[in-house]
Amino acid sequence: MSDVIAQRVTARVDGDFVVFLIGMRINKPIKVWKWLPVARQMPRMLIELGKQPEMGLLHARTHFGFPNLLVVQYWRSFEHLHRYATNKNASHLPAWQAFNHAVGSGGDVGIWHETYLVKAGAYETVYNNMPPYGLGLAGSLEPATGGLKTARTRLGRPEVAE
Repeated sequence: MSDVIAQRVTARVDGDFVVFLIGMRINKPIKVWKWLPVARQMPRMLIELGKQPEMGLLHARTHFGFPNLLVVQYWRSFEHLHRYATNKNASHLPAWQAFNHAVGSGGDVGIWHETYLVKAGAYETVYNNMPPYGLGLAGSLEPATGGLKTARTRLGRPEVAE
């Protein structure tokens, strides 16, 4: 377990990056033979990507909340993400094809994803009394002081007098 950083910090990533949310929903829990094979694929893919950082995955975190599973992923670029998704020699494409064959649009298991292209400097973060987390694990952390103290200044916008 990572140590708590007992101060306000902010995350920084060099250049543009991608936030990719991917998940599944177990619509019919009794049909274990339908959803379990789907649920087993994501850990395999994350292990594969973790062993090959040149594929572009910066960080991923899985969140469980029955009936939903969610993985928040940070990628170096959309090109890296797309290259992995369509790579015949990687885990994703065969898993996607198996899902379409075994489950398709039958309604037993739902899958979804959302892709966000983030431009350099078009995001802000703050973590206080937290271990490294989220974008802070995909990039680097630095104290949220001085010009990084507020959300406005972290986004490069001037403070507003009230």
